[in-house]
This record gives sequence, structure tokens and C-alpha cells, in this order.
Amino acid sequence: MTDAAVIECTDVSRVYPGGVRALDRVSLAVRPGDFLAVVGPSGSGKSTLLQLMGALDRPTGGEVRVAGTELGRLSDGALSRLRGETIGFVFQQFHLSPLMSVCDNVAEGLLYSGVRHRERRLLAVDKLTRLGLGHRLRHRPDALSGGERQRVAIARALVGDPAVILADEPTGNLDTANGDTVIEILRGLAAGGTAVVVVTHDREVAAGMDRVIEVRDGRIVDVPDRVTG
Repeated sequence: MTDAAVIECTDVSRVYPGGVRALDRVSLAVRPGDFLAVVGPSGSGKSTLLQLMGALDRPTGGEVRVAGTELGRLSDGALSRLRGETIGFVFQQFHLSPLMSVCDNVAEGLLYSGVRHRERRLLAVDKLTRLGLGHRLRHRPDALSGGERQRVAIARALVGDPAVILADEPTGNLDTANGDTVIEILRGLAAGGTAVVVVTHDREVAAGMDRVIEVRDGRIVDVPDRVTG
């Protein structure tokens, strides 16, 4: 892996209708192998920042580059393709279909990738097995514990081998033990070269990560090199 930024935000602002400024000239680079926490109080702009980094929204000022491509130049279709090829998402609410098996939920992450159905399922089985869920392939999500469902969500995010994982409060619905497991899985991904960005309100979760930025009132207020303690 090179040190080139996977995601680069330069003077990024996001203003919503009514003049609500969610982000104000934020600059940030995320590189391969980063294990980064974004912290801040509710309404600080941290989730807006994650949406912009994930090409789920467009800035009203500044530039966001993903894998070297400036997002403002892309059509909606091109943005969707870039997301599918480069970014994996993990959310607090899991977002798993209750009507599909665990295996099919993960395989669905490749639905628009051009990969054939059989290959999608084989890749899903591989990711689930690596995350200790090989015995749960045919179960539906409601038969799983919260920790298992979050691991399914991580497998779905990983199935396309993205360069970056963006996780929004991935431990928010989990007990401490399962939350620790999820963070260790994400740490292992970062150690393997995947950039991992975690938005969290939990300072203890953030303290276990390699790098932390704090967002307040739409601006980055602190960027220590390392977190200790």
C-alpha cells in the first residue's frame, strides 16, 4: 500500500437549507492503515463528515477526493460505482434484511458489482467464515445476537474488499464485550492496510484507536497524533 490518501477533504463545508452550517472548512486526510476515531457531541458535524467522506452527500464548499477522484466532478451513477468499489459502510442499526439469510445479506453487498450470483455467495461465505460466522450462514438476522449481527454487517462491508471502512457508532447497540470484539476486528483490518474511520460518542472506544479527531460546531478542534490511556 502507498501513503497516498484514500480520502482527502480540503476546506470542506456543508450548509443545509435555512443556513444551518453543519461543517465549516474542514480539512482531513485518511490514509491506508489509518485507525481513526471521529468524536464530538451530538450535532457537532461528525456524522455529516462521515457522509461526505463516504460520497453519500456533496459538500457546498471545498473538495472531497476519494481514491484520487474529486467527487464534485462525478454524476450520481459514478458516485454509486465509486462507493461500491472503494468504501464499505458499517452502521449502528446493522441495516440487515430480516427476510434474507445471513449469507444473502452479505452477498447483497456485491449486487451492483458485476460479480455473478454464485461468486457473490462464495465471497460472502469466505468473509463470514473469517469473522467466525460460518455456522450461521443460513440463519436470518433475528436469530442472531447483536454482536453477531454487527459482524454480519462488517462482513457485508468487507465483501468487496474496499480500501476504506466507514463505521458510524458501530458499538452503539452492543454490550461492552461485543463492542470490544467489533473494535478488535476493525483494528485487524487497519493492521492489514484498510483505512478505518469510526464515528463514536464513546471516549473509551476512541481511546483504543490510533488517531482521534474531535469535531465541534462543524470544525475540527483537535488532531493529536496518538491516543493513550
